[in-house]
Amino acid sequence: MSEIRYEVSDGVAVVTLDAPARRNALTLAMAAELVAALDEADADRGVGAVVIGGGTSFCAGADRAVLGAAGTDPAADVHFTAIEAIYQAFLRVGQVKTPTIAAIRGAAVGAGMNLALAPDLRVVAHDARLISGFLRIGLHPGGGHFALLDRAAGRETAAAMGLFDAQLSGTRAVELGLAWTAVEDADVDATAFELAARAAADPDLSRRAVASFRRETGNPGVTWDVGVEVERSPQMWSMRRKAEPQTAHLA
Repeated sequence: MSEIRYEVSDGVAVVTLDAPARRNALTLAMAAELVAALDEADADRGVGAVVIGGGTSFCAGADRAVLGAAGTDPAADVHFTAIEAIYQAFLRVGQVKTPTIAAIRGAAVGAGMNLALAPDLRVVAHDARLISGFLRIGLHPGGGHFALLDRAAGRETAAAMGLFDAQLSGTRAVELGLAWTAVEDADVDATAFELAARAAADPDLSRRAVASFRRETGNPGVTWDVGVEVERSPQMWSMRRKAEPQTAHLA
């Protein structure tokens, strides 16, 4: 069964992660479905905005089975390709031809934070939990995590979350500029849709406007795609280290 729901209403494509049993942790199949849904939205000239949500829990990160398998030999082609597929799902969000909004309820953790930061705008629940989470499980950040955090909220917030494991509520995220608005949990999806519908009223114009927006407001430092590559090698090291017996680090 599909784990991505795709619906179009009033020119807004709503893409919803739908694997609640694992809190929408991304598998390879789910990442591929997400990319396919975004391809469909781009191909539909009647779509003027995209909202990406996850129901009651936005995204718990990459599926642990994917990370565990990659840890055995991160450089092996099958594992390298698997992690790359997860990254490509984030990058694909950033390449959508219309304005994009993340509707965030529950938790966005690790790779789920990357997915939350990939769209142009974020609407969050007051009690949403935004967590970098990589270091706490012994992994170096990946997917251009630092570049995405810096782009959204600046160096201080990127350091606090990415290096010092600071966790943000939705309310705090708005205070730091990481999200646009915080509302009650039950109002997140409707608020995101209402914003998206404004852009979707003129799809051709919104597509041209967002292209200019991204060109003019991109990272002043390292770009996201470069960030992905900068983080790749140390993350592979951390995966391999995590998979090795602990005694190997004591030798």
